[in-house]
Parts: sequence; structure tokens; C-alpha cells
Amino acid sequence: MSGFDAVIHAPGRLQICGILSAADEAEFAMIREALAVSDSVLSKHLKQLEDAGYIRLRKQASDGRQRTWAAFTAQGRRAFAAHVAELQRLAGMVETPRLGEGFSG
Repeated sequence: MSGFDAVIHAPGRLQICGILSAADEAEFAMIREALAVSDSVLSKHLKQLEDAGYIRLRKQASDGRQRTWAAFTAQGRRAFAAHVAELQRLAGMVETPRLGEGFSG
């Protein structure tokens, strides 16, 4: 079975997974700013990752407003690692031309 995961591969979700791979949790506003997307776009990406079982969302009241935190599930962390490994495998199949040479085709 391929490690390629269409749910993770979409650019926004791939970036979210990259952020979550480096942290235990990430706050919604921080992720939104890092991706430079609207609340609604980020919410849709997070919902898709949550529906796949890859992240869990935690809501907490703070300073009179609700804040949302995202974190990988064990399944999500494994799926992201497998997806990255598959991308690396695919990238390794590409023959890189030497300096001064072009692609033949």
C-alpha cells in the first residue's frame, strides 16, 4: 500500500501537518497566520483532517473568547510520516540533470 495520502497532500493540509509535526499542539490563529488563509479556509482544512482521524481539536475559553487548538492523533502522525516518506521516495526517482546538461526527452 502506498503511503501517499490525498487528504494530507492538499497544500494547506500538508502545511498544517508540517506545523503539527513540530509541536504537541498549535493554536488556530497561529496556524491561520502561518498559512495566510481566512478562518473559513482553515476551518475546512482542519475539519477534513479531523474527519480522517488525523487531528483532534480542543476548544478552551481564554480572555473571554473561545480558542481552538489542534494536535495530531497517533494515526495522523503515522499517516503524515508515511506520506512524507512516499514523497521522498518519489522525489528519489527523479533523475537530476548535471550542471550544464538539460533533460532529454
